[in-house]
Amino acid sequence: MRTPIIDLPALGSASVSYASPLRATLERLEELLAERGLRSSDLFTAPSLAGATALPESIVRTLLQGGEPPADTVNERVRTRIKALADARMARTGERMSELAGKISKQLGVSAFWARQVCSGTKVPSIELLHGLVEVFGVQVGETFFTAPPAEALNRELFPILAALDPAQDGQNSDAKCGTDSRGELADVRGIALRQAMDLPKERWNVLEATLKALLEVDDREEHQ
Repeated sequence: MRTPIIDLPALGSASVSYASPLRATLERLEELLAERGLRSSDLFTAPSLAGATALPESIVRTLLQGGEPPADTVNERVRTRIKALADARMARTGERMSELAGKISKQLGVSAFWARQVCSGTKVPSIELLHGLVEVFGVQVGETFFTAPPAEALNRELFPILAALDPAQDGQNSDAKCGTDSRGELADVRGIALRQAMDLPKERWNVLEATLKALLEVDDREEHQ
């Protein structure tokens, strides 16, 4: 019997309602990891994915295990993800809540009291101010980072790892999105992605760095066989 590659209960063991992109991504990831002799922990962990998506680690683990997280509302997602980003920023920079609230107050033209409430997860910002918070926290995908369902948010983070392991899949998906099979245009798409990666938060850089390192080690072993 093959030892599971994903360091969690077997994929698809639970009944899930998100038949969808996340499940397909996880199943393909497991196949590719097995082919390359890697474990999921070589590329990502539940804590690293939680940090990159601002999802609770428990929700990430549930999704990776093929389970379904508790139902939530868009307002709940927005509140908890802003709080997660604020907490992570304060832990990383050593800022106090008053300092962070003061910066947000100045940047967005709102009261420091409002900024504190939003960062503590007790108040939901308006759409206009949510757009401002995208810039405050350096979120690359826009407002959907805060509003997307958990499965969608996790899949968005895992797909680049899948694409790095499977260039053919990267090409197929790029072709589908761009409406072209041009290798030159595909190279342009990858170049744009790399330039965008320069602005990734530290948590996402850690995931990307681990992915590239594991792939290079595999290629090196294959060249010397």
